[in-house]
Amino acid sequence: MPAQRKSQLFERVALIGMGLIGSSLARVLRRDGLAGHIAASARTQATLDKAAELELCDSATLDAAEAAAGADLVMLCTPMGVYAETASTIASALKPGAVVSDVGSVKRQVIRDVGPLIPEGVHLVPGHPVAGTEHSGPEAGFAELFAGRWCILTPPPGTDEGAVERVAELWRRAGMKIEVMDADHHDQVLAITSHLPHLIAYTIVGTATDLEQHLKEEVIKFSASGFRDFTRIAASDPVMWRDIFLNNRDAVLEMLGRFNEDLTALQRAIRWGEGDKLQELFTRTREIRTGVIEADQA
Repeated sequence: MPAQRKSQLFERVALIGMGLIGSSLARVLRRDGLAGHIAASARTQATLDKAAELELCDSATLDAAEAAAGADLVMLCTPMGVYAETASTIASALKPGAVVSDVGSVKRQVIRDVGPLIPEGVHLVPGHPVAGTEHSGPEAGFAELFAGRWCILTPPPGTDEGAVERVAELWRRAGMKIEVMDADHHDQVLAITSHLPHLIAYTIVGTATDLEQHLKEEVIKFSASGFRDFTRIAASDPVMWRDIFLNNRDAVLEMLGRFNEDLTALQRAIRWGEGDKLQELFTRTREIRTGVIEADQA
């Protein structure tokens, strides 16, 4: 085996899924020489052909087990709805000491669906790089996607510390800041910071599409910045977000219940002309925006 380069973290990395996150990670691996060999797997030959055309991988196959065979790191970048099926497919191909991680937005599901299928001697380190755009596919990726963002790791109790550190270092090299937390806590936090906002965006844009044709045309023609922002969010991958809501339903429903209560209070304040309550709320929420900017997450 050739000597490992100083910058190299893994001899062989398997990326199962080559969408926005998978292809962006591939670009990081390429740019910084972090992997000796990048094996890619995807659901369609067209995706693999595009990944090969963009020189994002050294080998490409429709067979996830073939890609995972001999890999030091297997990164699941597929829709979460097929995690269990994918884990079952690759399980027998995983070599002892390999690390399996992922990029999904719901972490308890990974431990539930993937954990029992991982062979003994293989390390599961669930992860969530909190970064993305509304675009998808291998051509949508870019290496700078992760710069300055957070990556949350949720290793189950007893996970090998060395394996956790190797995954953390990968994301550090991609420019991310690392946070380690319990999977359930992650899912609650993301339910309010990411999942509920997407649900609201889908609802608002859905309401607009149900308007009478002449109103819908004017909504599109005269879209102000607020509605444009909602349409950008609502243009996100529908399969990915379907899986997120189905797999984080408890936390999302809890946050949705709180939101509905707050919305009812706001509706009442508008109806009764309670300007002081409206101004107090808007002042308080403005401070949150200031905090997001100061945290360099704007």
